Order: sequence, then C-alpha cells, then structure tokens
Amino acid sequence: MIDFQHVTKRYGVHTALEDVSFQAPRGQILGLLGQNGAGKTTAMNILTGCLAPSSGAALIGGHDVMLDSRPAKRLIGYLPEQAPLYDEMTIRSYLRFACQLKEVSRSAIDVHLQQVADKTGLADVLDRKIGNLSKGYRQRVGVAQALCGSPEVIILDEPTAGLDPRQSSEMRQLVHSLAGEHTVLFSSHILSEVQALCDRIIILHHGRIICDSALQSLRSGERRLRAVIACGEGALLPALHSLQSVSRITVERGGEPGCTQVILHVKGDAPAERELFTLLSGLQLPLLRLFPVEDSLEDIFLRATGA
Repeated sequence: MIDFQHVTKRYGVHTALEDVSFQAPRGQILGLLGQNGAGKTTAMNILTGCLAPSSGAALIGGHDVMLDSRPAKRLIGYLPEQAPLYDEMTIRSYLRFACQLKEVSRSAIDVHLQQVADKTGLADVLDRKIGNLSKGYRQRVGVAQALCGSPEVIILDEPTAGLDPRQSSEMRQLVHSLAGEHTVLFSSHILSEVQALCDRIIILHHGRIICDSALQSLRSGERRLRAVIACGEGALLPALHSLQSVSRITVERGGEPGCTQVILHVKGDAPAERELFTLLSGLQLPLLRLFPVEDSLEDIFLRATGA
C-alpha cells in the first residue's frame, strides 16, 4: 500500500531525506523511528502530499501522491502531531465535516460517523464541544477524523504525545485494533510502545535509513543469561570465568545485598545453564534466579544510531 521510491528532500543546502526507499504492505503496522531531525515528519509530510520531494516519488495504493493526488489521498488518513481540530465545533459536526472532505456519500455519513465514534470511544460524547475536551479525547477525535472515509492507510505522527499513562494505553489499544484492516505507519519517541505495537520498524538517521527490519529479526545473535547468585563477587567471578561455554561476563551493580548479579554472554548454543548449575552445586552456592536476556528496542536503537 505504501511505496516510498528513492525519495530525497532538500531545504536549500540542508538535506532532510536522502535516497530513502521502503514499502509497507496491506495490514502491517510500521514504526518510524529516529532522533529529532532525522527526517520522520518530512517523510510523513511527503507521503500525505503536504510536501513535494526534491526527487523520487511516494505512492499510496499505486497512486503518486503528487501526480495522482486525488485517488491517492482518498486512501490516506493522517493525524499530524498537532491534531487539526476546530474548538468551536462539536465532535459530531467536526466528524461530519471530515466525512464530507473524504467524499463519504451524504446518505452514508450518519452510519459511518457512528461506526468511527464507536471504534474510537467517542460515541457517548459526540455532542460535546471540542474546545472542552481533555488532551486524551482530543487525540481520539484526531484519530477519528483520520478514520473517516475508511482509508486503507493510516499515518500517525506521535499519537500518544502529551497523554497520561492511562490515555497512552488506551491509544495503543486503539492503534493495535487498526492492524489488518488498515496499513498503519506511525512515529513515536516512546520505544516501548513501538516495540509493543509494530510488526516492523524503520530507523532514520541523518535522513537515511539505517535499519529496516521485522522486530524479531533485530534481536542480537548472541545469547545472554542473567544470573543472581547468593555470594560476593570476589569469590564468585574467578569460578565463573572457568565456564567454557561463556565468552564474557558483565557484573551488574546495585543488586540485592549479599548477592552478585551477572550477565553471562554465551558462545553460540553452548549448554551454559548446565555448566553453571554444575559449577555452583560443587561450590555449594545458591543460584537465586536465572533467565534469558533479550535486547530491548532501546538497545537496538542506540546500537543502530551509535547514540
């Protein structure tokens, strides 16, 4: 549904995007990540037809958003970081206006508006003025206008910005509910929510794609184990270094009193657990906890950007 083809965007001597290409199929949730100034919002503005690329093309459903803009924009629902709301309007009148802009047939507007309100949790407040709404409800209205016209592609720029934890959770659930029925592209600085929602991520850095992959395939190939052992590190570490299956040991500070917490970096598929149990049993040292360690998206992001 989304096809970004060798897009470059320059502002005078500054290059915001340089030869950026990616695709997103129907039904996928794609996270767009990057530090401030990496080019995320520029990419979204080009995808929605708000900006023209300096070179390359952005296609939605096979339609060029610049050269074939009307059919392309029929397929897009867009929530910018600042939701385009009219405070003097009620939610109902605003969503009706959005439906008219999206060319929903007059006879279908009432039913469609109610469906959108039900999906976004606005059914009970449709006649409230937008100017009187909380930040969370304003974001819901912003998502609702993006859903008007049943677009196949939903583009969300920082949809949880400024929301409290409960509102953020509700917004994540709403975004997750769009998967399958819509292709969703969204940016966020909150890496935990990207990790929870996305099938795939793209990381932009200085206007270039430095990572484009499914989340699962981004995990480090190195297997790691976290062990908490009831023993001081002075007596323990020399023994741990004798483990043949472990290439490196990292001590984590600030753990439980009287205990040592370590990360064991395992060589391939070596049986590190068995060797550790055998070693500690022979030394009569209690192993309190042992569990695998996986990279967080923050680890992946920092490694990719060199931050």
